[in-house]
Amino acid sequence: MAADRRIVIENCAIATVDAHDTEHASGHVVIAGNRIEAVGAGRAPEGLENVARRIDATGHLVTPGLINTHHHFYQWITRGLATDHNLFDWLVALYPTWARIDEPMVRAAAQGSLAMMARGGVTTAMDHHYVFPHGSGDLSGAIIGAARDMGVRFTLARGSMDRSEKDGGLPPDFAVETLEGALTATEETVRQHHDASFDAMTQVAVAPCSPFSVSTELLRQGAELARRLGVRLHTHGSETVEEEKFCHELFGMGPTDYFESTGWLGEDVWMAHCVHMNDSDIDAFARTKTGVAHCPSSNARLAAGIARVPDMLTAGVPVGLGVDGTASNESGELHTELRNALLINRLGAHREAALNARQALRLGTHGGARVLGRAAEIGSLEPGKLADLVLWKLDTLAHASIADSVTALVFGAAAPVTASFVNGRQIVEDGRLLTADEDAIARATREEARRLARIAAQG
Repeated sequence: MAADRRIVIENCAIATVDAHDTEHASGHVVIAGNRIEAVGAGRAPEGLENVARRIDATGHLVTPGLINTHHHFYQWITRGLATDHNLFDWLVALYPTWARIDEPMVRAAAQGSLAMMARGGVTTAMDHHYVFPHGSGDLSGAIIGAARDMGVRFTLARGSMDRSEKDGGLPPDFAVETLEGALTATEETVRQHHDASFDAMTQVAVAPCSPFSVSTELLRQGAELARRLGVRLHTHGSETVEEEKFCHELFGMGPTDYFESTGWLGEDVWMAHCVHMNDSDIDAFARTKTGVAHCPSSNARLAAGIARVPDMLTAGVPVGLGVDGTASNESGELHTELRNALLINRLGAHREAALNARQALRLGTHGGARVLGRAAEIGSLEPGKLADLVLWKLDTLAHASIADSVTALVFGAAAPVTASFVNGRQIVEDGRLLTADEDAIARATREEARRLARIAAQG
């Protein structure tokens, strides 16, 4: 939409998730071009010029768009497998299949993952892709293209693995890259696709997979590469007790100390899971402003444990939410993670004081923006920020008797999305994508899942 054209949204409850948690029981949002121009109580100002559209949002809650901070899109075509495994056994069971993915499979899986998130209120997605079989095609380009076509703001965490079974790692030998190959390909991806501008739709991070699938040198040189190029760093950390044991056996220290020794703590770093963190680990993350992608459903699916999110937040650690790969969170939806984050953390030491509804919403919006390094641009509804926002319908049977709209969104059933805007462009209307054919994506993902299963069965 042209910069001087406006969309006016009125008569809605608003949760801005700004620094003061400002809310309006009935208010307005004005979008001008790709920016939020005004947010406030009551009706929009009179006399606005060039109003292209007015939306009567009675019965709705408007929030910032949800921000996903950890995912593996390719896993969309291996959902429902190894359902009773812990992390290491699950990886061993699935790596031989994942190592046979190719560009058409990855494109279809990315479309499926993005579609499911977008129709559920995600406006900024990320994908940590680390499996690059030889001769599999342009996988990074396929993923970035799928996000561009969907109209979702996107960060590709260009992953890598160079520690295979023969080196004491988990991936099959034919599923990894060389140290030099991984670094070269990662740098090429950053230079080709990363956009550092305020309203960037595509950014790239450097993302070696995990301590048990990459060499120390890949971690160290990956950190140096990211900082030379001015991009962020992402990996998995402290996910399971098995990982803790693995790091002590191989490196003589726990995961956090190992990451710090390789340059992997800092305000430009975020890590997925961080389930098994002691007080010293949390202090180190807080001191360095290292971020965390909290993935409650995946952590439960793989029996990894309960992350100490309340303690992290108290210490000042940046925390966002992640879907994680859909081979360990088959629903693939981030809005359900608001509820799961709240409920699962109440099973921990802090019980009912662990998280409340507004803290859960903040994790999924502003917290995610901090983790991705984009809190100045997205994550809250404030004038001057990018127009990424969602209208949640809360006047139906599922929510109408809950007086507080934020409570209804977080504690209640998954709320329908009436409209979702990214960069000022509407991408969802009445729960359906405007930018893609959901039925065609469903067919393509089913076909590619079956093709991958046949290839894997042939060995």
